[in-house]
Amino acid sequence: MISVLGSINLDMIATGPDLPLPGQTVFASNFSTAPGGKGANQALAAVRAGARVKMVGAVGKDEFAAPALAELEASGMDLDAVKSLEDSIGIALILVDGQGENVIVIVPGANSGVDRAMAGNCVAGMDRGDTLVMVQEVPADSLETALGEARNRGIRTLLNIAPITPDTPRLAPMADIVVANETEFAVLAGTGEDDPDWQDRAALWARTNDAALIVTLGARGAMAFMKGQSLSVAAPPITPVDTVGAGDTFCGYLAAGLDRGLDLEQAMTRAVTAGALACLKPGAQPAIPHAAQVDSALRS
Repeated sequence: MISVLGSINLDMIATGPDLPLPGQTVFASNFSTAPGGKGANQALAAVRAGARVKMVGAVGKDEFAAPALAELEASGMDLDAVKSLEDSIGIALILVDGQGENVIVIVPGANSGVDRAMAGNCVAGMDRGDTLVMVQEVPADSLETALGEARNRGIRTLLNIAPITPDTPRLAPMADIVVANETEFAVLAGTGEDDPDWQDRAALWARTNDAALIVTLGARGAMAFMKGQSLSVAAPPITPVDTVGAGDTFCGYLAAGLDRGLDLEQAMTRAVTAGALACLKPGAQPAIPHAAQVDSALRS
C-alpha cells in the first residue's frame, strides 16, 4: 500500500517555440489546463503502475477543484483524506518550449493547509512495510512530522526533493529514499550542475546519511547511490513533446515497483521507461502511461 502526502494543483500550460528570457515577452501557440500537482501526479502514476494508493492533500472550494481531482477520481484511488479548505486550489503556471523543456511557477493555495495533523493521521493509518511518498509542495513541518513518525513505525519513505526549499537539507536525511534531478542534487550537495565529481559527492551523501539517493538524468536515465554501491539505468531514446510530469511519473512508478517487491534496479528500470513515455504527450497527468504501455516498451 502506498500513501502520498503531497500537492494537488490545476496546471495552466502555455506552449510556444521559445521560453522567455527575464524581461522578455514571447508568443505562445497553445494554451490548456490539466490536473496536476507533484503529489497528485505521483499518486496517479503509482495507480497506473498497478499499486493501491491513498492520496493525502487539500483542495480549495473554488471552480478549479473539480477538474483538479478529475483524473484521481477516475483512477479509483482512495481520496478520503483529501480535505476541502476555504482557499483556492493550488495553481501551476507552466511554459513549454518547442523542445519540450519547461519552466514552472507554483501558487500553493490550499496545499499550504496540509498540516501536521494531516501528516500524523496519514502515517497512523499505515502499516509496517507500506510506502510513504512525499513532495515539497506542502509545508516542511508536515513533512518533518510524517518522516519522523514513519521511521518510528517501520514505514518506507520516499522524498522527492522538488521543488528545492531552504528546508531540503534538513528533511532529505530523514528519508529512506531521496529522489532528485541534477539541478536539485547540485543544490543539496552545495555544488554546481557541471561538477565532474558529482557522482563521488552523491555516493558520499548517501553513505553519510544512510539513505538511497537516486538522481534522475533526463535522457541519460537515472543513477542510484546506496551503502557504498551505485547502479545506473539507461533511458529509452525518444523525441520529447513535453517533459512536464516525467519526474513525477518516475517517482510514482518507482514507489509502486518497490511496494510490490521489485529490487531497486528493477523498479528503476520500469520508472525510467515510464518517465520517458510520459514525455511523448503534452501535460502531466494525461501523459502518465499505464502499466501495459510500460511493459510493451520494455519488451521492445
